[in-house]
Amino acid sequence: MSDASFLLLDGLTLAYGKTTAVEGLNLSIRRGELVALLGPSGCGKTTTMRAIAGLMPVKSGRIVLDGRDITRTPANRREVGLVFQSYALFPHLTVFENVAFGLRLKGMSGKPLEDKVLAAIASVGLSPFANRKTPELSGGQQQRVALARSMVMEPKVLMLDEPLSNLDARLRLEMRTELQRVQKESGVTMIFVTHDQIEALALADRIVVMRNGAIEQIGTPEDIYNRPESAFVADFVGFENIFALKDGQLVTPGGTVPIADAPADTAALAWRPRAVALGDGPFSGVVRSSSFAGSAREYLLDTPLGPIKAEADAAHPAHDLGDTVSFGLPAATAATLRRFG
Repeated sequence: MSDASFLLLDGLTLAYGKTTAVEGLNLSIRRGELVALLGPSGCGKTTTMRAIAGLMPVKSGRIVLDGRDITRTPANRREVGLVFQSYALFPHLTVFENVAFGLRLKGMSGKPLEDKVLAAIASVGLSPFANRKTPELSGGQQQRVALARSMVMEPKVLMLDEPLSNLDARLRLEMRTELQRVQKESGVTMIFVTHDQIEALALADRIVVMRNGAIEQIGTPEDIYNRPESAFVADFVGFENIFALKDGQLVTPGGTVPIADAPADTAALAWRPRAVALGDGPFSGVVRSSSFAGSAREYLLDTPLGPIKAEADAAHPAHDLGDTVSFGLPAATAATLRRFG
């Protein structure tokens, strides 16, 4: 098995009773890669993660890890670690004993266990807290304990379920850095599940965008952010003005509208709010809302094309509610989409 397909999902189909949650999913993950499964609730990302961990039966298809078919292998023999969203720590045990728990179940004891556990605790920066019980720790510290507890087992794949969702904004930033550091230093193949596009873009080597139990697009963070292939992905990563394109015209709620320099062989065009040329263009709309966002001011315009979201430098004079403003949708600043649906 090559490193290019260290973890292989081959035609994976998963179901809850008669309801299919994931169908015919194919995915190859490289050794040492950090991959995000990104998508809205119900898209199949957590179900896929549970199947890899052995917590979800496979209806059809295969899961192959490092050349070994683990599709029917019990969870405790898969060499797959899983950090739950809730951390699932033992509140009556110290940090040391939480991290040591799995090793003790495998029969390790004495100096070898102590050395291994202390090294794992040190790797996540918690050496001063080894003898504290977990309720005495902050949310970020508890997340690190959960990470160390999985890492100490030396899994071939480590999976994290919404790893930062329970943390406040400042701690999320700190833990992003910590997760990247631990993953790169250890070289473990890591998969994390998230519905937060910012988190996926900041952390992952590659992002797998899922929709309705299937893969919508796979790419680097730069690919997903700058070159979405479908309206679904574009909307998910912040393109808020999306229109189908037909015969060089935008298809809008108000009818078709010609657009200059429209590219050929494109199903749709999408603009981020900042890509809308506010105050300059052939279209016009009425300001229905305005919000200050630090360096920029965000506007919602009521237009014949439908609602348009635009953004302008906050240093520019603000438009008032009810003002009529012109705007343009330059084809050069749009993302070209292969699929509109």
